[in-house]
Amino acid sequence: MKPLWRLNKYLYKYKGLILLGIVFTVISNIFVIIPAQLVRLAIDYVVESFSIYRPLEQGGMGDQAQDIFLKFVVVFGVLILVMALLRGVFLFFIRQTLIIMSRKVEYDIKNEIFDHYQKLPLSFYRKNSTGDLMARITEDVSRVRMYLGPAIMYGLNLLILFPLVITYMITVNPVLTLYALLPLPVLSLSIYYVNNMINERSEKIQRSLSGLSTFVQEAFSGIRVLKAFVRESDSANDFATASEDYKLKSIRLTRVNALFFPIIMALVGVSTIITVYVGGLQVISGEIGYGVIAEFILYVNMLTWPVTSLGWVTSIVQRAAASQTRINEFLDEKSEIISTNNIKATIHGTVEVENLSFIYPDSGIQALKDVSFQIKEGQTLGIIGTTGSGKSTIANLLMRMYDPSTGVIKVDGNPIDQYDISDLRRQIGYVPQDVFLFSDSIGNNIAFGIEESDPKIIEQAAKDADVYQNIVEFPKGFETMLGERGITLSGGQKQRVSIARAIAKEPKILILDDCLSAVDTKTENVILTALKNIMKDRTSIIISHRVSSAKLADQIIVLDDGKVIERGNHASLMKQKGVYAELYEKQTQAGESIDN
Repeated sequence: MKPLWRLNKYLYKYKGLILLGIVFTVISNIFVIIPAQLVRLAIDYVVESFSIYRPLEQGGMGDQAQDIFLKFVVVFGVLILVMALLRGVFLFFIRQTLIIMSRKVEYDIKNEIFDHYQKLPLSFYRKNSTGDLMARITEDVSRVRMYLGPAIMYGLNLLILFPLVITYMITVNPVLTLYALLPLPVLSLSIYYVNNMINERSEKIQRSLSGLSTFVQEAFSGIRVLKAFVRESDSANDFATASEDYKLKSIRLTRVNALFFPIIMALVGVSTIITVYVGGLQVISGEIGYGVIAEFILYVNMLTWPVTSLGWVTSIVQRAAASQTRINEFLDEKSEIISTNNIKATIHGTVEVENLSFIYPDSGIQALKDVSFQIKEGQTLGIIGTTGSGKSTIANLLMRMYDPSTGVIKVDGNPIDQYDISDLRRQIGYVPQDVFLFSDSIGNNIAFGIEESDPKIIEQAAKDADVYQNIVEFPKGFETMLGERGITLSGGQKQRVSIARAIAKEPKILILDDCLSAVDTKTENVILTALKNIMKDRTSIIISHRVSSAKLADQIIVLDDGKVIERGNHASLMKQKGVYAELYEKQTQAGESIDN
């Protein structure tokens, strides 16, 4: 239960609903017990009335006596019906308090987890899969809700009904109570073990279904590749195999489920037979009336579900504790990316990087080694290097997705860790290498970083990114809905929409992380020409493996294996005839051969 203690703050928050639920449960159970007593009284009344009726009938007063007896029987029937209706009303109230409370807590937990997820650094997402993150906020939270709702509801019912019924049964007939309750512990243990089997097989089904869903998602996401390589039949066969596995596991669960109600009914039947037999002996000996047997049979049936639910509730609590442990594991993760001074100020764009080194915490790979450079306000820096040279790492550090292992990054003379993180990122426009667009309209994707969407700003950003004409040619223009990850657009269009999204927020610092890799040379030149005006009076950093993207920068640094091996502008670097000049010549020749 220890992992579930964390939920006590929510139980305290909704204590009003819980207290009402307890009150309604007590009242509901009172209306369960009273009908059983009424049945006993009615049966005893009928038996006694029958013994009186015979002499009255012989004396000629049979019809009058019958009318009186029937009136009392009708009264008993009406009272029992009223009790049942009242119990139903209070059962409704129980669900309106306890189950609604569990839904409210579920809502709070999901919001807490999602909010916490967003505060965690990129290193957290590098070591944890998306599927695992989603499972904890969906399936695990649902299991915890089962503990907060049904488990608490049935647990309270058991704690309240059991003492009430047992106490009353003992006051009526202690011996018959003992015999009537003999099978119930066996029933509870049987249900507990059956439930464990059900849960174990349900877990396997869930994993199988998860694998099946992942397979289908990948198949549909990669449908172009499947068709291109003519693998449709193989994919269908793999799906059939996965479906067969799911089917077999489902059948095994169904077989176990089939044991559930037969076990309950068998043991209830045994309890009823014992009650009738022992009660019958006591009736014969004159110790009790016929009505007591009927009353005890009703009590046994009343206790059947609470006792049955004991095994079920125990299983729910176990599963909830395991799920809450998993949830707590991520909630206990702390972000090391924190602001020391929470400075909120309009930045101008001067960036200084001094002796910057960085080792990825999850892999231990050293991405940067003693890198230093300076960009003055309004200047453009080009960062050139091959794959794995550490270019994107610099972008992540400037965005403060990570903190450097050693060295200092300063913005306008202040260490970057002194700025309020959200305020800093709000003033930086970032175009990632791996473009991600949301399943929303093109206009909303471009306006993603703007607090108040303005059509003029969106259109101008699209023009500056050279994607405006493509957008207006769509039937719905900026209202065109994009598919998953922007699949509606081509690779080049997605990158240009991503650039427009960064421009639209009018950032003080603009970081382009190899964002022109999916466009041809002609489009690249058009975009760069348009960006000249955008980058004017704005600090810009162009990261690329293509020299053509960075040649217009005020200064250029060349990275290799995390180190700065060359620095200067395009002309000076060409004169050095080093790595930069060699890359430029190779890429120029490659471009000419493609054109030919």
